[in-house]
Amino acid sequence: MDYSALFLQVVQQIINGISVGSIYALIALGYTMVYGIIRLINFAHGDIYMLGAYVGFYCTTVFQFSFLPALLMAMIVAAIAGMIIERVAYRPLRYAPRMAVLITAIGVSLLLEYGGILVVSPQTRTFPAVFPTTLYNIGGVIISSQQVLILAVSIILMVILTYTVQRTKIGKAMRAVSFDTDAARLMGINVDMVISITFAIGSGLAAAAGVLVGVYYNSIDPLMGIMPGLKAFIAAVLGGIGIIPGAMLGGIIMGVVEALVSGFISSTYRDAAAFAILIIILLLKPAGLLGKNVREKV
Repeated sequence: MDYSALFLQVVQQIINGISVGSIYALIALGYTMVYGIIRLINFAHGDIYMLGAYVGFYCTTVFQFSFLPALLMAMIVAAIAGMIIERVAYRPLRYAPRMAVLITAIGVSLLLEYGGILVVSPQTRTFPAVFPTTLYNIGGVIISSQQVLILAVSIILMVILTYTVQRTKIGKAMRAVSFDTDAARLMGINVDMVISITFAIGSGLAAAAGVLVGVYYNSIDPLMGIMPGLKAFIAAVLGGIGIIPGAMLGGIIMGVVEALVSGFISSTYRDAAAFAILIIILLLKPAGLLGKNVREKV
């Protein structure tokens, strides 16, 4: 057996996995931020990712924007959409039973998916090549310019998010609301505004992931958010839902596992591996890799 060739293949698949995992991490951050503040699993989040991809597509094809303005426009539109969804669909159910909110989230998801089919048609669109494809051979490992771009944008956005949450006034308000909503309200924090901003930030990150996927795979469609949305949710659970570093870690692990399964077993089992991870983590460590088990008194 040629161990050097096997080692290079493993490294190659890990690099491929980190690229995809960075996208999962960006989507998972939206799940984990919303859950951390209002304990809501926003199943429409994957469709916001789809919305961002289409905004980026039309910005680059119709308005001839370059990559960065298209990315920023997609994030802005998705952030506004996230705030509207929170205000219209979720805020009236703030104190409703959990099941009602969950069903509403699924309904919003279906509305966005089939509304997208109605508006933009169900056909797959080819995302324009906003960057020339350049391949770098580093010691036998091939890295594309798209992979470098995805990793760079993901790291920059994660650093900005971490700084925002840890160092800014709105970040402190978000952490306060997450810790105790009633106490935060008594301290003068506008809880509704904080929740809306949380939805806006999470939606913007999902939109960035959508544009990056368009650049990476060169194709988008109205139902593209279903499976990545589910996998990002699994990534959030894997890392510890409600924990921002956990979402980043979970996304990277998900991407690497998928790449290794595709490369050494079969791409047919790639999706199965994701759900197997969910089952294993729920059985062994339900709170996630970075989560802590907390006992609640009844």
